[in-house]
Amino acid sequence: MNSATDATVYKADTPMAIASASKWIFAAYVAQVRTGLLTAQDIKFLNFRSGYSSFNGCQQGQSVDECVAFGNNGVYHPATDGLFSYGGGHMEKHASTIGLGALRNDGLAAEIRAKVGNDIALIYTQPQLAGGIYTTADDYALFLRRLLGGQLALGALLGTHAVCTNPATCLQAVNTPVPTTESWNYSLGHWVEADPIVGDGAFSSAGAFGFYPWIDASKTWYGIVARKQATSGQDPDQSLGEGYRSAQCGRLIRKAWVTATAQ
Repeated sequence: MNSATDATVYKADTPMAIASASKWIFAAYVAQVRTGLLTAQDIKFLNFRSGYSSFNGCQQGQSVDECVAFGNNGVYHPATDGLFSYGGGHMEKHASTIGLGALRNDGLAAEIRAKVGNDIALIYTQPQLAGGIYTTADDYALFLRRLLGGQLALGALLGTHAVCTNPATCLQAVNTPVPTTESWNYSLGHWVEADPIVGDGAFSSAGAFGFYPWIDASKTWYGIVARKQATSGQDPDQSLGEGYRSAQCGRLIRKAWVTATAQ
């Protein structure tokens, strides 16, 4: 998607910040490390019920552990333990506990690629597992194909351990970036678009700048809306932002595909 104010021509091989679409990749990394056998603690961290529910972002030169110690990122909140609370603190703390704490951007990218595929080009612009990746639509598509093809253990776990996320309808939810007019579920580092009225059950991981990858509910095909739009002052790793608009577009693309009818 091109802009009158930005000379960049966006193509499938154009690197871009994917914000919260990074979450799906970290969850896949954990599943690979665990050979598909996640612990109860892994699950709580990956579906955002760990109690580490405050997060204000990382500084570029920090290690993962330094990011956890920064501000209130590593503060444990007993009141939210067991409840869904969307934010980057869960994954940052989790990464620290599973041996990634000393890694900075380059080392973190190398370790993640070593598990999800060294041919998937990605870098971290800050050591934030929930939102720090910079990659291309082509590379993310390769990641999605590996989920579908079973080369990544998370492929068999899509949609599992999903929890409700809408505080307006769910007592187990504290906050969600999805408008409360819709009720999505959250699985292991990815959404399940299960709203009973407009949802189609797709698995997705929308980023605040508009990058929106998905796998359909039948786990047979995938797609990506790859766009970049500035957010309105919100932390891009705490909010769906433009990702929700891309999700609405993706929903129409999926409906057009299965019905062969323009939407």
